[in-house]
Amino acid sequence: MTVNDVVAESPLGVTLNDRYEVTAPISSGAMGAVYRAADTETGTDVAVKQLVDSRHAARFEIEARLLAQMRHPRVVRVRDYFQAETGQYLVMDLVVGEDLGDLLNAPMPPGLPVEQSIELVRQGCEALQYVHEQQIVHRDVKPQNLILGEDGIVLVDFGIATEIDEDYHGTVGIGTPKFMAPEVFAGGVVSPRSDVFGLAATLWTLMVGKPPVYGEMRKLSDLVPGVSPELQDTVEAGLQMIPERRVASVSAFAKALGEPLRRSEGESLARSVERPDGPRALMEGIVRTAAGVFEAAASSISLTDRTTGELVYQCAWGAGAREIVGVRLPPGHGFAGNVIESGRGEACDCRDDSRFASQIAAGTGYVPYTMLVVPLKRGDEAIGALSILDRRDGGYYGAEDVGRAELFAELAVTALDADPGAFTSLGETRIVPSLRAG
Repeated sequence: MTVNDVVAESPLGVTLNDRYEVTAPISSGAMGAVYRAADTETGTDVAVKQLVDSRHAARFEIEARLLAQMRHPRVVRVRDYFQAETGQYLVMDLVVGEDLGDLLNAPMPPGLPVEQSIELVRQGCEALQYVHEQQIVHRDVKPQNLILGEDGIVLVDFGIATEIDEDYHGTVGIGTPKFMAPEVFAGGVVSPRSDVFGLAATLWTLMVGKPPVYGEMRKLSDLVPGVSPELQDTVEAGLQMIPERRVASVSAFAKALGEPLRRSEGESLARSVERPDGPRALMEGIVRTAAGVFEAAASSISLTDRTTGELVYQCAWGAGAREIVGVRLPPGHGFAGNVIESGRGEACDCRDDSRFASQIAAGTGYVPYTMLVVPLKRGDEAIGALSILDRRDGGYYGAEDVGRAELFAELAVTALDADPGAFTSLGETRIVPSLRAG
């Protein structure tokens, strides 16, 4: 089977989800096609991305749900996602402006002025700093996905569903050649450094007028007047073939360009009850890191209320975080309650396991595919649970993940216990639930 065998039917002229009238194509690529559509409910135009390969349906849904939580002025807003007869779709704001690829095609000498190029890429760094803080990698950073609007650069078109058919050069990551990091092209590990490569390749392209070529780069200073030795070194460090030798983060890349980034303006994907039973920043850091380590779309910490015996979700990150925080489960109820009673971590297929508390999913609007739950233990006592939901690659958590998660949970409790104020209020009924599961 080839890539062409899995191309979805075009939705042009169709009203999708009884709401989005598809009017014109915007772009297409290996990861999907993007269309302009009229949102009949709001009276505005939106961008609709269609999943090309239906075999990535679970991954598409998992990542779309996560992307819909992000809020940042330099990151396109994901408004909706759904499935139709013609495929799966992601609905985004339609950003008015010119993408940097088109800007380069305007009648002018090859490339943009050095200072202008640096400023445009710095704004791209602002977007990606926020994205990476949320444990997300864009995967397809290139001039065409950076749109220059009224208020500057906006990052669009996330590369969800990043693998194509095994007959196409083996299992290969999808992206845009010459902007895609070598490790992604080779089907290796995707990381924030992969996006750094895309940014560095974009900066090279903006200044030179054409993208760099793997392993055949001339000195940037030989191609563009006014390039300082420091800028030359920074771009080369961002384009290193081996990830470990590349600039490690977009914030470090921006700093090397002489434009340190300010604190992110975006909204965190972490949520907590009003007065959690541990340091808020630490608990939110734990769930955010757990999601990153286990490549999950969501994670949460629940603790036992010693007065009522109920399990209270105190802190969560990712998809469904707003809805799950404050939820109370009766003792022994749901998958987390079972894990606390047994004292042993487990992984499950949520849609087939009767222990999964389906009424919570109904209340939060989030039905996960897979879940990994381990007890949070102080000594032999389980005081709560760490829950990790949905692998972003569409796979399932299994027994091999439980041991790693238990080690992570042990480290989390140690970190929380190191704070003198942590858990001292357990037993007080002071948490106001946002949803009570019966």
